[in-house]
Amino acid sequence: MKKLLIILAGLITAAIFFYFLKFKQFYQYIYTPIPTMLFGEKPKPAKNQFSVLLLGYAGSNHAGTYLTDTMIVMHVDTKKKKALMISLPRDIWVKLPTKSGEDFHSKINTIYETELFPNDFPDLNTKLAGTKSDAELTKFIVGQLTGLEIDNYVSIDFASFTKAIDILGGVEVDVLKAFDDEKYPVEGKERDLCGKEEQFKLVEPYLNEVDATQSADKEKLLKEKPELDELLRYATESPHLAFPCRYEKIHFDAGSQRMDGATALKFSRSRQSPQDGGDFARAKRQQQILEAVRSKVLSVGFVAKLPSLLDEMKNHVKTDASPDQIKKFLKEAPSAKEYRLTSIVLSDQNVLTADRSDNGQYILTPEEGIDNWKNVQKFIKNNIEGITPTPSPTQKTAPTNDL
Repeated sequence: MKKLLIILAGLITAAIFFYFLKFKQFYQYIYTPIPTMLFGEKPKPAKNQFSVLLLGYAGSNHAGTYLTDTMIVMHVDTKKKKALMISLPRDIWVKLPTKSGEDFHSKINTIYETELFPNDFPDLNTKLAGTKSDAELTKFIVGQLTGLEIDNYVSIDFASFTKAIDILGGVEVDVLKAFDDEKYPVEGKERDLCGKEEQFKLVEPYLNEVDATQSADKEKLLKEKPELDELLRYATESPHLAFPCRYEKIHFDAGSQRMDGATALKFSRSRQSPQDGGDFARAKRQQQILEAVRSKVLSVGFVAKLPSLLDEMKNHVKTDASPDQIKKFLKEAPSAKEYRLTSIVLSDQNVLTADRSDNGQYILTPEEGIDNWKNVQKFIKNNIEGITPTPSPTQKTAPTNDL
């Protein structure tokens, strides 16, 4: 028996060392350090409230690889054992800092990609963006919007997200409303011409605005081949009609169900459903998936899956959380089930209003006007502190988000 106990203790020690080594290797892959403290700057006092920005981008071969259509601020109070998920719609209109001082606004989902490739926007104020972390500008602007100090970020592409859920054995999700989406994009077919290659060559020169000469040529083409008229009209305005093979119909029944990675991804990314479409509904579903993943991570069988999970995600995740911060978060892990988790989605039913930019884009701005985040910050603060009532929803007539 004594010999057996010694062997068992040795195995446990080896397993702990293996997991530690795995995590250390994983962390070396994903860590992007934040700028170091300046000389003479006083160290910040110990905190019990932290805000972490979660960024999800398409990755793979999608157009706009690093557009962060998923943006969630996770605010955690370790003293009160409370956590709040704040979803930020991708169409929020924000101001980017420029070297010239000229006003420049963009949708919030473009900031991360902009700072990853600053040469594509030479007027970007890179000093404010920082040089050692690839999300400093994103954190800064999200901080201005929410009124929270964004301590760290974690970015992940959706390809890794799908595989991670499969490694976990799927997740249990309560679908609150049955819905269909006939315009869900098929992975890898974003540019597929669906057998219309020859027809597309003929109409391609006329897809954008044409001059008088081109207009006459277009009329001549359509007179000779009237069957091309539908393709010409739908190619840009309704691509799901022009190129149906790029899209698939997805359906979800209401009720609790187990989802694998591919299904969870479709559930969290769908936005074209007549029953439960739009970015606000999608944001709520994304919060559901995160909560489901959290529940799975806290389950008994998670530890055995950790090595495979770390191996899969190490090339698809980035963070600027330091080793000391990681240690603080890990200390909270045993009491994670004690936390009370709530969630909100910033929308045109609370503190935002729908509008159009000067160039016709669908955008969301504060009710008080562009760049005026005072009431947005108050709304978030009230939710963190549990103060009621928070601003009540209002019915508004808004531009349609068809872009």
